[in-house]
Amino acid sequence: MKVSKERSGPLAGMRVLELAQIMAGPTCGMMLADMGADVIKVEKLPGGDDARGYREPRVNGVSAPFMILNRNKRGIALNLKHEQGREILLRMVKDADVLTENYRRGTLEKLGLGYDVLSKINPGLIYCSVSGYGRDGPYGDKGGFDLIAQGFSGLMSVTGEPGGPPAKTGNSIADINAGILAVVGITAAYAHKLKTGQGQVVDTSLMEAALQQTYWHAAIYFATGQSVGPTGSAHLLTAPYQAFRASDGWINIGGANQANWERIAEVLGHPEWRNDPRYIDNTARMQNLSSLTEAMAAVLVTRTRAEWMEAFDAAGVPVGPVHTIGEALTHPQTLARNMVVDLVHPQAGPTKALGCPVHFSKTPTQITRHAPMLGEHSRELLREYGYSDAEIDGFAATGVIEEAKFQEG
Repeated sequence: MKVSKERSGPLAGMRVLELAQIMAGPTCGMMLADMGADVIKVEKLPGGDDARGYREPRVNGVSAPFMILNRNKRGIALNLKHEQGREILLRMVKDADVLTENYRRGTLEKLGLGYDVLSKINPGLIYCSVSGYGRDGPYGDKGGFDLIAQGFSGLMSVTGEPGGPPAKTGNSIADINAGILAVVGITAAYAHKLKTGQGQVVDTSLMEAALQQTYWHAAIYFATGQSVGPTGSAHLLTAPYQAFRASDGWINIGGANQANWERIAEVLGHPEWRNDPRYIDNTARMQNLSSLTEAMAAVLVTRTRAEWMEAFDAAGVPVGPVHTIGEALTHPQTLARNMVVDLVHPQAGPTKALGCPVHFSKTPTQITRHAPMLGEHSRELLREYGYSDAEIDGFAATGVIEEAKFQEG
């Protein structure tokens, strides 16, 4: 797909070198790119980003997981174990605003590419590290994975049904949230840089990204000293606020305050529940949650999802379907918010991706580039940094760089 090199959006003019791979770091880079940053994905050799190796599903031989996290970026494949590869990166760092990485602590330092070196070349560089546990502390040298972070943070102990085994959330919440936290940190550091010219280290981790998701659970622990367990779809603090089965599927009902509860009782045809001592206020409902959910379930199973949603919507009660992923991605509201976008990849062909979840009235985001082939923009970028075609040919011949083997026709 032919695309313009011009970038627009609130971060237009920011240049990012993404040395990160797989999910957390690429999530960060993707969001920055959607908001206008020129994100250059610097992939290791051999093989590139490890997500390219996720074999299934593949679209015409291209990893679908890699494509969905790396759109809007340009890509260069660079061997940082080679002296000339490191020299190329150092040249690129000179005018970069941001560098992101998710290597274990000390890896880039051993290559002579740590922040202490890079900041001397570019004092304004924002160096963002996304690691397993953070850059210090007793676990600072440990690697990290989403599953491990979810277990460490306690998330797995509160996910699933009561009495069941520890369960991982259905999505990679630590990875994705770490990427979002990195975006927040980078944009804050960028604001500081614009005012002072100074760069700095931005440091977050999968562990902290997972812990951040435990606000309500942490509040209970800090107040009582007790660690709560899983509650299924039910809320820890208010009721009724959970999934219920209708005759043809599941719906979520949010009775998060007293007014909503009274409306729920009316819609279900049991206005007497409003004054029932077991359900009269939130404290009573939480104490009698099993009785409450059983009583509601017996009524809700008698009508369809659509019928109940129409009735609750009319009463002003928060309600919504429990969708499959496919239902969510094809829903008119999802499409109206441009949360599904079309791209054309030179090898995979027409593909779809998730849109940007942040919308701007003055500086709208743009998603115009497919995820790069390994080394797709190596020559283009090296030319931008002042290398001649003869030098680039030499780099390719000696394995310093790699150029995409499949070129757009």
